[in-house]
Amino acid sequence: QEPFKTHPTTYRGRMDNSVASTLYLKADRDGPVRRRHPWVMSGSVSHVTNDPQPGDTVKVVSATGDELGLASYSPFSTIRARMWTFDPSARVDDAFVTELLERSIARRAWYPGLESTARLVFGDADGLPGLVVDRYGEVVVMQITTVGIERWRDVIADVLFAIPEIDCVYERSDGDDRKREGLDERVGIARGRLPDEVHARENGFTFAVDVASGHKTGFYIDQRGARMLIPQLSNGARVLNVFGYTGSFSVIAARNGASSVTTIDSSAPSLELAKLNARINDTDIGELIVGDAGEQLRRLRDRRAEFDLIILDPPKFAPTQKNLDRASRAYKDVNLLGAKLLAPGGRLLTFSCSGAVSADLFQKIVAGAALDAKRSMSIVQRLGQPVDHPVLLSYPESEYLKGMLLQAH
Repeated sequence: QEPFKTHPTTYRGRMDNSVASTLYLKADRDGPVRRRHPWVMSGSVSHVTNDPQPGDTVKVVSATGDELGLASYSPFSTIRARMWTFDPSARVDDAFVTELLERSIARRAWYPGLESTARLVFGDADGLPGLVVDRYGEVVVMQITTVGIERWRDVIADVLFAIPEIDCVYERSDGDDRKREGLDERVGIARGRLPDEVHARENGFTFAVDVASGHKTGFYIDQRGARMLIPQLSNGARVLNVFGYTGSFSVIAARNGASSVTTIDSSAPSLELAKLNARINDTDIGELIVGDAGEQLRRLRDRRAEFDLIILDPPKFAPTQKNLDRASRAYKDVNLLGAKLLAPGGRLLTFSCSGAVSADLFQKIVAGAALDAKRSMSIVQRLGQPVDHPVLLSYPESEYLKGMLLQAH
């Protein structure tokens, strides 16, 4: 069985987004598109013909008249257009969008372990700008954040609902990205019926997923690789899990012989979910602390607490470049405190999920934190996105997750 291959579709010709407008680039501003970067920034646009509406398909043309491809148009966004294809003779219609979606889903079938829980679509990296789709067993959750994808919402929902064994397509089209595109939020069932319980299953563990009100689509699938490290790091260790959310790291550590586990999160409902996940996996995750991460880390420092394994997986501190300075300070602060709480020989597993923070910058921030903490530390392993979160070579922004496993001397 090919678990992610959709049934034969019947979505052909139901909708046509014919090209009626042309977007002309400024002179010498066509380089990114020629290098197959999927974004056309507003500052690169010379003019647009025929007053295209949000989500309309436009032909992208250089200042010298070269036709470079087709894109969806967004008059309200700094990203003025997002490339559908670099073939100007293509036709963006139901069949085109369906084929892109089916290809993305089928690619995940190449890799073992993704039959139940996986990211089926990863936005621009899969050629579907502004669409994320995550699978949790018989439920798929879709998140639409751009006007270009919004135009094809019903087609996408139908294709997802046709995946074998899928009983529900749930929509989590919310957040600031939609506001920037001039779109209202939409949360709820798109197709089928939502079961009473939704679970993410991976490597022998089962985690409850709150698709209706949890972070993003309900679970951080992208940390699969990091979770696989926890069994070998946690046996006999005093473990501190900061920004714990669903408690997945804590549950795995407790099940693999941690001598103690402490979990910190600012959200009481998240820690209730962590307790539920502990029960589901027949374990006790120990101390749960509701509060601001920085404040709680300082309290632990003042108590001279020590831990053998510390996990720092904060939220996105830098959504955009303009937040970079503030985010750098925030990353340094939590890593400084983490370094001070680390026992001799202990390990620090630290992450940034901010696309605006490069791997090089993140390493410099953590190095500065270790220096200020007067700790000598080595990078034991680098971590990143799993196979279902591919990085498009022409779109380096798709590499957002950076992680390092560090060991104190």
